[in-house]
Amino acid sequence: MEDRRGIKRRHLIYYLRVFDRKTMQVIGHLVDITAAGLMLISESAIQPNVTFDLRLDLPRDILAKVHLDFRAQSLWSKPDVNPDFYVTGFKFLNVEPGDVEVISHLIDEFGFRD
Repeated sequence: MEDRRGIKRRHLIYYLRVFDRKTMQVIGHLVDITAAGLMLISESAIQPNVTFDLRLDLPRDILAKVHLDFRAQSLWSKPDVNPDFYVTGFKFLNVEPGDVEVISHLIDEFGFRD
């Protein structure tokens, strides 16, 4: 499959929990992230083309935040290389300007270096 992403994703050292804010249930763990979107790994497939209100637990306070709330749309979902899990790609729909800085800090501090 061709990689159509314009921004290189950064894989993170930690699998941070991501919650559905409506139910406060964990829907998955963060695998990688860019300023435009993220990828989650989960035990269940997530339906594509659905808008979610999500909360990302941060590994520690980043710029005085302990979590990041945002809206994202699922773009695709497929089985992971481990058949017990699924991976799902999301695009951010509304990220506050200050939250872009939190995402950048998260990538810089906790992302793998190329």
